[in-house]
Amino acid sequence: MNKKLFLYQVCIVVAAAAIIIACNKDIVGRTDNAPALAPTNIDSNAGTWKPVLLAAPTDIVVATPIATNTPDYIAQINEIKSAQANITPEEKKMVKYWSAGAILRWNEILRELVAKHNLPPYQNPDGTYPIPSAANPLAYPQFPFSNPPYAARAYAYVSAAQYDALVTAWYYKKQFNRAAPYKVDATLQVLVPKSELPSYPSEDAVVEGTAVEMLKLLFPGDQDYIQQKAAEHRRARIIAGANVRSDIEAGEALGKAVAQKFTARARGDRAGAAVGTPTIWAKLETDCMARGETPWYSLEIPKRPPMLPVFGKTKAFLFDSLTALSLRPAPPPAVGSKQMKDETEEIYQMVKTPTRERTAIVQFWADGVATSTPPGHWDAIAAEDFIAKGFSEVRWARNMALLNMSLMDAAIVCWDTKNYYYNPRPTQLNPAIKTLTGIPNFPSYISGHSTFSGAAAAILGHIIPERATAYEAMAQEASMSRMYGGIHFRSDCSVGLTVGKNVGAYAIERAKTDGAE
Repeated sequence: MNKKLFLYQVCIVVAAAAIIIACNKDIVGRTDNAPALAPTNIDSNAGTWKPVLLAAPTDIVVATPIATNTPDYIAQINEIKSAQANITPEEKKMVKYWSAGAILRWNEILRELVAKHNLPPYQNPDGTYPIPSAANPLAYPQFPFSNPPYAARAYAYVSAAQYDALVTAWYYKKQFNRAAPYKVDATLQVLVPKSELPSYPSEDAVVEGTAVEMLKLLFPGDQDYIQQKAAEHRRARIIAGANVRSDIEAGEALGKAVAQKFTARARGDRAGAAVGTPTIWAKLETDCMARGETPWYSLEIPKRPPMLPVFGKTKAFLFDSLTALSLRPAPPPAVGSKQMKDETEEIYQMVKTPTRERTAIVQFWADGVATSTPPGHWDAIAAEDFIAKGFSEVRWARNMALLNMSLMDAAIVCWDTKNYYYNPRPTQLNPAIKTLTGIPNFPSYISGHSTFSGAAAAILGHIIPERATAYEAMAQEASMSRMYGGIHFRSDCSVGLTVGKNVGAYAIERAKTDGAE
């Protein structure tokens, strides 16, 4: 590619990412005007649900709250009244935004950060490619490059940590049973739906505290923005009359304590080595040739190393490493086989005669540079459906954790498969194939979109059974979009859907045994 043209395209991508962040939550679209969270069931027994990482809620100690008749508590009630006496239109807007739900809003913020950082680095003058460094996140290329595997892992860690933190919060809510401030003082204005839940510790602050701590690890260069959103969230709860300051302080401390345990897990889950080394990259190619096959190679100029080729060794959430290996599918069709020739021709005919409908499908599911990636796309789909279900905050967290753990584990199995077989893409076997979207810089078999979509459709269909058929149709469409776009063979897509569904089955099994059903 011409260097000036490439730089121009990079500028366009960066500008698009900047617009996304400037628009804040606009990336989500249809959830901007989500109604205030008013659960149909407060899940008062959620303190007994099975956590992901914690052995039990008592792993985290929460201090006994002060009594509601003490001078200190009364002063905290007066703080709310003072804030409400001078409330501004901007503060009312802030309260409305956060009242839609802490899990919903922090997941949106996470998707924004993923989209901002989903930018592949440009090459060095010597033709090599720089690697983002967590130790120096603001240097070029900025850390992280939030490609699909990185994004899937980020969504999983944040969601699972928030779930464990909320299970712990529900346990202590029931133990301490401190009433909400509007039940203590009936003269208090309440700007959000009232709840029968005890208010200590604050569930919103639990989610906020968890998010801040996890995002410190995942997006270290964005702390000012993250802290700004956290301060807004805490302030909104006080202005709304939903929590006194000690509710919030206890919740935030609880969230951070749980997040620290997940941070420790993340530092040892082997994802840090996923980028590999030149020796590993060369071995993937030679191993493929030793099996008598044609290896994948980068079509970029200069050739870019494969994207996170060792991500398949990352520690999964839903199963152990041996199970992950057992989920690796059988080999793809041999490059020289009739099946592969037929599949290559099929893709050529698709891109040679594109239709308006197929092109629209390709664009809708592309989820490429400067987007929240395929896992983020499925998070957005889930969020819209969860809003309509009236879930409690803890059930929101549980469902997002199930979804995102399945997406991370799908990425692990998919990337293991891709880099074990190292199979070429259609454009490599037939240069006449002109894709309708960008060509990802990693092997073809199996399709990542298909694997993500198969996993997401499986667990979402379990969570909302009446939508199971719709989710399956979405997964099929997402999978087919990669064929319509000219970047995957049919076997990549069909096998990817099956592998994703198999991963999703582990999330379903966990859902059946976590105590929430």
